[in-house]
Amino acid sequence: METRPYDPETDAAGLWELKERFEHELGALGGEEKADSYGGKLTDDYRERYLDWVAQCVERDPDSVTVAADGTDLAGYVFVLPEELAMIWDAAVLNELYVRESSRGTDLADELMAAAYDCARDQELPLDRIMLDVDRENGPAGGLYARHGFESWGELRARDL
Repeated sequence: METRPYDPETDAAGLWELKERFEHELGALGGEEKADSYGGKLTDDYRERYLDWVAQCVERDPDSVTVAADGTDLAGYVFVLPEELAMIWDAAVLNELYVRESSRGTDLADELMAAAYDCARDQELPLDRIMLDVDRENGPAGGLYARHGFESWGELRARDL
């Protein structure tokens, strides 16, 4: 398995496949309403907007998205927001990390985390830390982040518009 920077020209279809899995798995953590909400947004328009946004982020920082590739198939990815977009939390922001189910239990998540740390260390932000948002119901992800030394720091809250 090779980890390397994301290439919008060759990796977009594979990234989107993983992104869809990521969203469906997150939605499944919260019952039918959450599953419908997460699954419902996965339209063709959302796909195009998401992949365009990822390409823009990679233009700003080529290391912001790292993929794990087994030949031409992607097994996982990590997405760290580029520095100018990370200012929302005044720290590096680990936006997404996903590993295909068949590659879980290997060291792939750790390799992707290492790529995220490398990207984050290159950013010049007010706080020398990396932040992320993880669903409380996502025990495996919470365990990975705890093993990597992440601690609770506040609580993210949201409401419908």
